[in-house]
Amino acid sequence: MKSEALDYHAQGRPGKIEVIPSKPYSSQRDLSLAYSPGVAEPCLAIADNVDDVYKYTAKGNLVAVISNGTAVLGLGNIGPEASKPVMEGKGLLFKIFADIDVFDIEINETNVDKFVETVKAISPTFGGINLEDIKAPECFEIERRLKAELKIPIMHDDQHGTAIISGAALLNALEIAHKKIGEVKIVVSGAGASAISCAKLYLALGAKNENIIMCDSHGVIRADRTDLDENKKIFATKQNVHNLEEAIKGADVFLGLSKGNIVSKDMIKSMAKKAIVFALANPDPEITYTDAMDAREDIIMATGRSDYPNQVNNVLGFPYIFRGALDVRATQINEAMKLAAVRAIAELAKEPVPEIVNLAYNAKNITFGKDYIIPKPLDPRLITTVAPAVAKAAIESGVAQAPITNWANYVDELSKRLGLDNKLIRVVTSKAKQHPQRIVFTEADNYKILKAAQIVRDEGIAKPILLGNKEKIMRLLEENHLDLGDTPIIDPRQEEDKRQYFGELLFHKRRRRGYTLYEARKIMNERNYYGAMMVEVGEADAMISGLTRKYGDVIRPALQIIGTQDAVKKVAGMYIMVTKKGPIFFADTTVNVNPTAEDLAEVTVLTAWAVQQFNIKPRIALLSYSNFGSSHEESAQKVRDAVAILHQKYPGMMVDGELQANFALNPALLSDNYPFCEFANEGANTLIFPSLEAGNIAYKLLQEIGGAEAIGPVLLGMKSRCTFFNWEALFERL
Repeated sequence: MKSEALDYHAQGRPGKIEVIPSKPYSSQRDLSLAYSPGVAEPCLAIADNVDDVYKYTAKGNLVAVISNGTAVLGLGNIGPEASKPVMEGKGLLFKIFADIDVFDIEINETNVDKFVETVKAISPTFGGINLEDIKAPECFEIERRLKAELKIPIMHDDQHGTAIISGAALLNALEIAHKKIGEVKIVVSGAGASAISCAKLYLALGAKNENIIMCDSHGVIRADRTDLDENKKIFATKQNVHNLEEAIKGADVFLGLSKGNIVSKDMIKSMAKKAIVFALANPDPEITYTDAMDAREDIIMATGRSDYPNQVNNVLGFPYIFRGALDVRATQINEAMKLAAVRAIAELAKEPVPEIVNLAYNAKNITFGKDYIIPKPLDPRLITTVAPAVAKAAIESGVAQAPITNWANYVDELSKRLGLDNKLIRVVTSKAKQHPQRIVFTEADNYKILKAAQIVRDEGIAKPILLGNKEKIMRLLEENHLDLGDTPIIDPRQEEDKRQYFGELLFHKRRRRGYTLYEARKIMNERNYYGAMMVEVGEADAMISGLTRKYGDVIRPALQIIGTQDAVKKVAGMYIMVTKKGPIFFADTTVNVNPTAEDLAEVTVLTAWAVQQFNIKPRIALLSYSNFGSSHEESAQKVRDAVAILHQKYPGMMVDGELQANFALNPALLSDNYPFCEFANEGANTLIFPSLEAGNIAYKLLQEIGGAEAIGPVLLGMKSRCTFFNWEALFERL
């Protein structure tokens, strides 16, 4: 994992972020507008009216992620340079979840006065400031001073992020437990920035100070202690308890933001009925989910981990809080805005869960309850729920400088900000992790294959099975410092009995298709045949091949051994092109050289079914060089005939053509010229090509010139155990 993490950050362009121009720059005219002499005009406009900086520059969508590296994750005071990978990562999260641009700023300063002055000096650049990984108690004073002296949104996420998410979880957990926040006894383990901020927010939500007991590394924070700073004194108790074990007895709520494995099963048993346990230390919680649930079944539990229910993850909050604050040009992030975020997140968990979320977490029907008290991080509704709530609170509390009046339009704009470019990948990956499948890698004597196998194993995406020469595979593993643990390694040439058995099965299938028993047994030496037979007999769930072999050499064994679905006459190849505008599905790109109209219709049906498996409604365009009868040439006529077949047999399918590609993908162009088209107002998301030549050329051009990521090919029409053949993109992503 160490070498993998270092490689991830070092390979290609070092780091995780880059600056990309948002305006044209290809011509001399563009450059003269971008810089001299044209740039003088917005400069003069801003000089006359400083608020025009939001109109003519990126300030309004630009956040500074600032740290001095004094409290980085669980690593402590490692310095500003060492904190930079974390700050870049925070910038990446801002962008992918809320379309907020970020400059990460690492400041080599621990003195509070100098740190504050530095941030103030650079603040004109930014629309907001996210303070990160600054140790307590300095972080409290830094945030307080900056909020008082600057008029842009400022938030120390280590303090308020966890507070907001855990606050939402607490409200819902209390509702499920039928308890009132003003009456419950709360025990907090930890007294750092996050713990103190959580406790303060709980007070704002209605908790009573006298009902909160906080512990630090020296025990219970008591009023008779002389080592307390001003923040700890707020929670100093006069109760006769001295340690966590005494404090937790009879408690309704436990909040852990300290260190792992300090809470025992007996301590959990000593809590009140229907206790709420938030063990949020990472990576090891104060008590493991398994131990806590083993101690008693009536608790409602949350952790900071993604592999158990109710993950308290700051990504549920900070991107959308800043999104709402920036969009109304709020002068600060105040208590009203934070509480609005808490309640919006809490209420979202009670709403019916979209099918795409169920799909991502491999669940049939996620519903509000003890195992679902806060939304999932991949819930696409977060941006359209939390950001508007924060924006409204900013307006109502008087800190918004650009109030929103048309909320429907605003929500629509938020939805459009984020395409499905990386959401699709995250959803599919998350779904795979729920039930990892056994995947045969038939070319395991290749470094890239072994690297891919290690990734899917380490990430819990799949359970790899390696086919190839054992000695060569072991040598590659050792030379490249790869660790695949107890992953099975099978050399078909050494599996005499199994090879004979597989050969007999193949002979039975193909004896009237030219195979003799001898030939069937012999061909099982080839790993693609051996791997396909493993899938067929249930020893594996899928097979990956094609990196070093021709496509036909891979698809032939699959067709001969696994076969097609009932009633499927033609298999087809589909690529998922991941673009900034969302995924676009291309077919056929790999199998049918010159399909007939009937073939095109069948390919379309197979593709539509595949697209629906991603919980996406297919809007299908059958492509040509002509539009709706503008040509009578044979190729165009074939496409028109295919559309007629589909309209007759599948009247509910959203499909149309023949269409040129630019019309199919441009809703404005399409609706202006062909408003009768089935998807005129939305454009197509699924493209069916008239020939293999056209489809193959198109996806490769889009991949290389258009910057799209090609995932596939997905082999359509195969039996259920062999749905995905995903070669090239798997290795391109390494």
